[in-house]
Amino acid sequence: MGLYNELEWRDLVYDSTEGLSEVIEREPMTAYNGFDATGPSLHVGHLLPVVCLARLQRFGHTPIALVGGGTGLIGDPSGKSVERQLLTFEQVEQNALSIRGQLERFLDFGGSHPAQLVNNLEWLRPLGFLDFLRDVGKHFTVNYMMAKDSVKRRLGGDEGISFTEFSYQLLQAYDYVVLHDRLHCNLQTGGSDQWGNITAGIDLIRKLRGGRAYGLVYPLITNAAGTKFGKTEAGAVWLDPQLTSSFRFFQFWLNTDDRDVVKYLKFFTWLDREAIRALERETAAAPERREAQRVLAHEVTAMVHGVEQTQSAERASAVLFGSSLASATVEEILTVFDDVPSLELRRAQLESGLPMAELVVSSGLAASKGEATRLIKQGGLYANDHRWLDERGRVNLDHAIAGRVIVLRKGQRERRIVKIMVP
Repeated sequence: MGLYNELEWRDLVYDSTEGLSEVIEREPMTAYNGFDATGPSLHVGHLLPVVCLARLQRFGHTPIALVGGGTGLIGDPSGKSVERQLLTFEQVEQNALSIRGQLERFLDFGGSHPAQLVNNLEWLRPLGFLDFLRDVGKHFTVNYMMAKDSVKRRLGGDEGISFTEFSYQLLQAYDYVVLHDRLHCNLQTGGSDQWGNITAGIDLIRKLRGGRAYGLVYPLITNAAGTKFGKTEAGAVWLDPQLTSSFRFFQFWLNTDDRDVVKYLKFFTWLDREAIRALERETAAAPERREAQRVLAHEVTAMVHGVEQTQSAERASAVLFGSSLASATVEEILTVFDDVPSLELRRAQLESGLPMAELVVSSGLAASKGEATRLIKQGGLYANDHRWLDERGRVNLDHAIAGRVIVLRKGQRERRIVKIMVP
């Protein structure tokens, strides 16, 4: 099976320029996708084009990952209803460095068709305004630019669009020309909202160089719940583990709706058609097992964070869903329950033992010692998932996991974390 057919069965072809399906099977191509440095990290919304660049490379094509250090200073109006806040040069430069490191995890920069990593600030920053108007702007009419969907949507809004963002498509078109000249790039990819920007670049290559170039766009990712893909109550799901832990990242994929899981398996994993069909059948027959979601979470987390972090996230997930705490590390426990109220105790406070009823009150699980005692008598209190039945019992260091943490639970859901401070 060729690459284009591979992309089609994965439902990744939203649109493509005429002739691409034949050319891409006939000869090696050099393809680029841009990632503007408007944030400190890539997020899961960027993952689809990143993985698709890797797919191109596996089929013998050369990928170029363009970090938009220059275009990130301007802001792409695509998919935005209001003007972006402009970033400083320093912010964009730092963002570009972070993104560069993340892209290197997915692409092979060695071998017979090594990936290339470029930053368009290299050629956009020294570009003179008069030269740009004469060499690029001259080839586009205002009517052509206003016909682009990203511009039309903004013109119909209350705030309109600034000349800065209106010109973005010309900068992206110029990027394509530069990459065509320097690296023989003849394919640009992106989300479907980039179609207008991509075709502008194709037109400019034809006008300036008389060359043939192509475009391929992927569908914008939506989910069945009607919320924006990659957004959670805590905010965006980042690829940087400092911004989104591997556990939270794993949980994001594990919580995928049954209606979306097969689509995401096609989009984001390397599983073949038969493996995905088997998981689709599994989901239809036994949705409560959530096997497809477990596989999806494992595959994507391993790809982004590595196998070791994925295994840790899986152990932490088991803790969250009721398995014994005994097999989890202190770090995994603290990760799972990082949003649970906690209190800190000195080791000396536990060396001679602390009444459990007193600890329950201090933690906030009960308002008084009397209420705490009743809770224990009724069998509603758990320490490290073990029911605590002695209302006069005392807690000591032997009850702490690795001597560092105790997980108190009231009923099935309400928890408190007791952290023992190491001198």
